[in-house]
Amino acid sequence: MLPKLITEVPGPRSSALAGELKRYECSNVTYVADDWPVFWQHAEGVNVWDEDGNRYLDLTSAFAVAGLGHGWAAEVMRQQSKELIHAMGDVHPTRLKVEVCKLLSELTYERWGEGVGKTTLSNSGFEAVETALKTAVMATGKRGIVSFKNSYHGVGYGALLGTGIEKFRQPFERQLATICQQLDFPSDASGMALLDEQLGELDGNDVGAVLVEPIQGRGGKIVPPDGFLAKLRAWCDQHNAMLIYDEIYTGLNRTGQLFACDWEGVAPDLICIGKSLSGGYPISACVGKAKVMDAWPESEGEALHTSTFLGNPVGCAMAVACLKEHGREQVEQEVAAKGGMLKRLLDSVESPLIHEVRGRGLMWGMDLRHADGRPAGDVAGDILTEMLRRGIFMLADGAEGNVLAFTPPFVISDGEIQYALKELQSALDR
Repeated sequence: MLPKLITEVPGPRSSALAGELKRYECSNVTYVADDWPVFWQHAEGVNVWDEDGNRYLDLTSAFAVAGLGHGWAAEVMRQQSKELIHAMGDVHPTRLKVEVCKLLSELTYERWGEGVGKTTLSNSGFEAVETALKTAVMATGKRGIVSFKNSYHGVGYGALLGTGIEKFRQPFERQLATICQQLDFPSDASGMALLDEQLGELDGNDVGAVLVEPIQGRGGKIVPPDGFLAKLRAWCDQHNAMLIYDEIYTGLNRTGQLFACDWEGVAPDLICIGKSLSGGYPISACVGKAKVMDAWPESEGEALHTSTFLGNPVGCAMAVACLKEHGREQVEQEVAAKGGMLKRLLDSVESPLIHEVRGRGLMWGMDLRHADGRPAGDVAGDILTEMLRRGIFMLADGAEGNVLAFTPPFVISDGEIQYALKELQSALDR
């Protein structure tokens, strides 16, 4: 459904809640201003309703979580919560944990012809990344990490080791180990040539992990040239390093294939999955080749890496339902078709600020720049606010916040895409 606004945006209830939240929440968490935010009350499909009763069109999937649509697994959650909402995940688990680990194996390493994949579950994306980095140490005995500039792997201390967006790292740099080397993420042939040079300069003797997003998400929706993952695979094989794909954002059909790495057909040693895994419940996974995951010692009653809510039955039940749906070819085909339409409409938008449109599937970015080439993060921020006033949720990516992001739920209709892009053109023309 298209937006339906019955109050100004933000409405009076949202504004009152914002004032109250500002009083009680750490001031660094939620951005609060006269025109931001609105407070969500409920959501369904591609629509969100706020506390004032306004209906919005969501082009974010709530950080790419609601790929299948808001509320898709809500009934699964309700049914499971009636039976069991918590178990002892690493002591006395549930049948559901077995099911989700088995499905993850089938959709990753078994599908890639690599044999069984083994999983460690966790709660959020950055925890899956940290599991992968720990596993690399276990498997190689080497502490060094290679990652990429403008990458985003989360803000936990372990994940920050590889995160390449400086604003997230800099305040905590003094507490981070100096074990990571960051390379330039290639976007064209010259970038691939530079990558060859940078890989050649690395000392592989201390590098145990190469951490990479097959397509950069928060870094600005940057799609590398074909052959990128193959180069990393070859380097890792040569130097006994673990190739880790962070597919928390790009995985589960977001880019038009089940995983973004499927575009090139190069399997990793470890893959991190989250966001759309459950459609809304905190759960993530690090899945690895069996021989790699078996570098961890077998449990003798005390896990070395665990958490209280590991394998939560509600999250697992939702993940099982979502994985089964994501495994259907029709979902991939639907994303590819709608993504093609979205790309055509994005290309038709006219503005001197548009530097480039890039992405895949239903994951696109519109890079805005001033005439002198400077990233137009200021303009992008104004566009987000203007689109919010029109009843459309959007976000901006890139280190400078200048890349308008388009990651709608897969259930978005052609008419809703057309409406959103018409409103975007109008906002850019203001």
